[in-house]
Amino acid sequence: MHKLLIFQDEKLLRRALTHRSYVHENPGEGEHNERLEFLGDAVLNFLSGEYLYRLHPEIGEDELTRRRSALVDEKQLAKFAIEVGLDLRMRLGKGAILDGGYQNPNLLSSTFEAVIGAYYLDNSSDIEAVRVVVKPLFKSVPQKIVESRSNVDSKNRFQEWVHRNVTPNPPKYVTVQAGGLSHVPVFTAKVFVGEQEYGEGKGRNKKDAEKAAAEDALVKLKQQSLL
Repeated sequence: MHKLLIFQDEKLLRRALTHRSYVHENPGEGEHNERLEFLGDAVLNFLSGEYLYRLHPEIGEDELTRRRSALVDEKQLAKFAIEVGLDLRMRLGKGAILDGGYQNPNLLSSTFEAVIGAYYLDNSSDIEAVRVVVKPLFKSVPQKIVESRSNVDSKNRFQEWVHRNVTPNPPKYVTVQAGGLSHVPVFTAKVFVGEQEYGEGKGRNKKDAEKAAAEDALVKLKQQSLL
């Protein structure tokens, strides 16, 4: 068993593995894993940023930001989830399972984030304990893959354009759940620079919706010959 699945508080791990679709079908189960997912996302962003900062002392802020996004994007986190054995341990509702939930990158990546958040709490909020388990995962990703993904990160490309041409302040994303089923939600995001809307997009989660909004903004800039 991977170290990331060894908990002192088994209830905490159980919650981290529990998707909202499972709670919807089993109301007595208690809390689902979305709050832990939020915490795990923050922990992963910090640790991946620190890892790349130390690994590449020659690289500037913009490229480090792009590589961090690539290292912890949905596709990569889903691979980490499978690597540590989360795929068949996720607690999903029957509808989510029928929809291929055990292979769904969104569910896998979200569960991985939740388990990271839970592991952090289970180890008395000791960031070093989490660093020990995620650093080998980060190191397992070939740098060429991280570099190639970083070159196509739409959110960072749009932010760089904003910094160069409009304002040093980053774009703001407003994201809401626009529909879909409980286990397959649809989100809509709009991206603003100041008060001006630049793009809109949809996705299966907030991250994908924000990326789609950034891509829409980039397309519009190209159409206006501004990019």
